[in-house]
Amino acid sequence: MENDKLNQLWKSQKDNSNTNTPENIIKLAQKQRNGQFLSITILSITVIILIAYTIYCSVYEWNNFTIGLLLMIASLVFRIALETISLYRKEQQLIALDSKAFQNYLVKHFKFRKIINYGVTPICFIIYTYGFTILLPYFKQEFSEGFYTYILISGFLSILIIAIIVAFSIRRENKFYEELK
Repeated sequence: MENDKLNQLWKSQKDNSNTNTPENIIKLAQKQRNGQFLSITILSITVIILIAYTIYCSVYEWNNFTIGLLLMIASLVFRIALETISLYRKEQQLIALDSKAFQNYLVKHFKFRKIINYGVTPICFIIYTYGFTILLPYFKQEFSEGFYTYILISGFLSILIIAIIVAFSIRRENKFYEELK
């Protein structure tokens, strides 16, 4: 009899330690969504700048300089497309599913995101870096030694900063995924 009362009491108490409530899942999903929007925005601005530079510098010439710029642009556009598809697919599921089914969907979604983060993103990053290194001989030829050194340092420093930002966003996504488990 006492055991039944104790079980009833436990069932009636709200579990405050559970992070998988619908409200918490929605908050975490919105936080991750905002991060994806920020990533898409930054990548899009970079693509616009690279396209403008490509049009300005190599409208009439097709050479390694153009190929380097196109590799950089293509890797960013591909990454933007993946982020956008991932973002809107998740939003469509949020509307279509109940909270428990959406939570199950999020687990599958983050397994897909791991493939993107650990497979596709490094490939895009390598292609982007390779495209930048293709540009370096042209920069060295066209610019003064001081400005070339500035481009060299700032370019690789920018790539390093982007790598750090990507690593932190992947870490944040993994933390979110772990909270869903």
